[in-house]
Amino acid sequence: MSSSPEGFELFAGISRDELNALLAGEHSQPHRILGAHPVVQNSGRSIVVRAFHPDAIKAECLMEGGPALDMKSIAGTRVFAVRVDRQLPTRYRIRFRFAYGHQWEQDDPYRFLPTIGDMDLHLFNEGTHRRLWHCLGSHPRCMDGVEGVAFAVWAPNARRVSVVGDFCGWDGRLYPMRQMGSSGVFELFIPALKSGGSYKYEIKCADGHLRLKADPFAFAAQIPPGTASIVHHSSHRWNDDNWMRLLPRREFIREPISIYEVHLGSWMRVPEDNHRRLRYREIAPRLIQHVKRLGFTHIELLPIAEHPLERSWGYQVTGYYAPTSRFGDPDDFRFLVDECHKNGIGVILDWVPGHFPRDDFALRRFDGTALYEHEDARLAEHPDWGTLIFNYGRREVRNFLLANALYWFEEFHIDGLRVDAVASMLYLDYSRKPGEWIPNRYGGNENLDAIEFLRDVNAIVAAEYPGRMMIAEESTAFTGVTRSVADGGLGFTFKWNMGWMHDTLLYFSKEAVHRKYHQNDLTFAMLYEHTERFIMPISHDEVVHGKGSLINKMPGDLWQKFANLRLLLAYQFTRPGKKLLFMGTELATYNEWFHEVSLDWHLLDDLHRQGLIRFMEQLGKIYRERHCLWQRDPDANGFAWITCDDRDNSVLAYERRSDRDSLVTVLNCTPVPRDHYRIGAPIATTYRQIFSSDDAQFGGSNYETVVTARCDAIPFHGREQSLNLRLPPLGAIILQPEP
Repeated sequence: MSSSPEGFELFAGISRDELNALLAGEHSQPHRILGAHPVVQNSGRSIVVRAFHPDAIKAECLMEGGPALDMKSIAGTRVFAVRVDRQLPTRYRIRFRFAYGHQWEQDDPYRFLPTIGDMDLHLFNEGTHRRLWHCLGSHPRCMDGVEGVAFAVWAPNARRVSVVGDFCGWDGRLYPMRQMGSSGVFELFIPALKSGGSYKYEIKCADGHLRLKADPFAFAAQIPPGTASIVHHSSHRWNDDNWMRLLPRREFIREPISIYEVHLGSWMRVPEDNHRRLRYREIAPRLIQHVKRLGFTHIELLPIAEHPLERSWGYQVTGYYAPTSRFGDPDDFRFLVDECHKNGIGVILDWVPGHFPRDDFALRRFDGTALYEHEDARLAEHPDWGTLIFNYGRREVRNFLLANALYWFEEFHIDGLRVDAVASMLYLDYSRKPGEWIPNRYGGNENLDAIEFLRDVNAIVAAEYPGRMMIAEESTAFTGVTRSVADGGLGFTFKWNMGWMHDTLLYFSKEAVHRKYHQNDLTFAMLYEHTERFIMPISHDEVVHGKGSLINKMPGDLWQKFANLRLLLAYQFTRPGKKLLFMGTELATYNEWFHEVSLDWHLLDDLHRQGLIRFMEQLGKIYRERHCLWQRDPDANGFAWITCDDRDNSVLAYERRSDRDSLVTVLNCTPVPRDHYRIGAPIATTYRQIFSSDDAQFGGSNYETVVTARCDAIPFHGREQSLNLRLPPLGAIILQPEP
């Protein structure tokens, strides 16, 4: 035993090198030395208890039901040990004594069994653990009758990982974690800790440098600029049973979906309280009342996962499992979702699995190596956003993201994820010049690992969470985005129609006199309408970075601007596809959206805005109630042009059909009224006008239209009968055929 330290009977099986590694803060298996270990001697069975504190001058072992036993300092170190005539398992506490009479007593963290099982580790390393957040991260729990928190983190290339926080003065020497075999996972149970405490992981890298990291699986985090993770245990009791019970039966592709896109930090602030942000519980009743008034079926939140930079709008995520603490704790966010569901409103989250920021406290070079990202900059760095790209070929990284998607559905009852920047995930050469990217194994530019990851996520969500939506923000012509995985597609429920958004806004930005030269911009989208299942967005991206507000995109004087905006919205809500509008559209704000200030709610005092609100209320009601506006969205026979080539008059007319009803919409895209305007009628009957965007109550000119139009036996537009109409200036009318 010459290689063992003095007092070797208390260190049986422990070499001097191991002891030195513990003292140097480099031992990845501290439980081999610390805690209670069996010792077999001639006198019978006993145990040796060892403990370590770098600043203690004395230690005592307090056995359950027994006296306090003085522990011996080994070889002059701050490692203490004592032999006890007991067998394992046994309960005890350690009392450390310090200079100046201070002392610290707690249950020994190193006497507890591992808190993560072999099957969990196997599934994680395999990349298939669908409830990964149940075992990694921080979890308040009871171990052997002792309350505390179990910690687990993946850092396969670390020499040593410790839990640090306020509870230990952020000293990484006090709570080194146990490495679980070759899994790369470190774990430790720390007694007496509770929900609400701040912590991080101190990681000693292979090169000897220390890195202080937030927990990738933290359920909560400090309000920025704080970067520590927070232990959180949910106590929320859900009250949305009715909503959740019906959700698996929903067939959203044949239901009305109109989405109100929201940035929580700037939707509404409190001016009398220094313009502070509303918290989740404060915003819930206000937002729900507003959304219900306008008739939206869903809200979509810009990313609420924790992020350090306000001006990123949440798209540079550092806490993938933590709703941002800016507006409250995770249960406050659960309350918001719960209230939405109780009021018949679904909740969609922006999800960002395409890239993550370089902030050093987060995922970047997590254990000193490129763990979540690639080592090669041609694969790792995103040229547009200065961020890093996930290594989708690494099983554990894919599992981190897969479990994260499921986490939002499971833990927060989310109804859908809008996946950000899908195009940047699909292509290896996205925003890269020749020589700045590496072709795939077939020589192509497709990111095969990312494509496989997206298919896996979408297939698993569809199987485990029926009725939930996966929505792709994808701006290229990549085929099969909404085709099922079984049929070779990516498996998304819907895709944002970015081309429609660009072309439509381009058309409406033109002066009316020029629109006849651009009518194809308005009609082109119908040529590819049924290649995918689309959502038509007019999103936050269109009202920032110098693009101007939506109302200011509209040409003409003030009256014409509002008439154009009403016409645009009427077109959006009556054509095929689901609808999305960014907050503030209903206020027709003059200013671009700015994330640090509230929407201009004072504009509701303006008569033009009051008319616009009434317009959107009635348009939303018609959209929800008329089956023909959504039931056959996926089917080519749900829509038919009546006329789309009258460029000289800039008039378009089309029919929407369903099993129950049908409607005809006519758009006059110039400020010139059209009297005696004839269109072909789908069926020979009387048509009744049910809506006009030019109505005086909306701020329109109230141009006299034909409220009840009888069909004439005059063939027109390929129909056997036709209608003679009066079209209001810059107006849309909706006609309903009588039975």
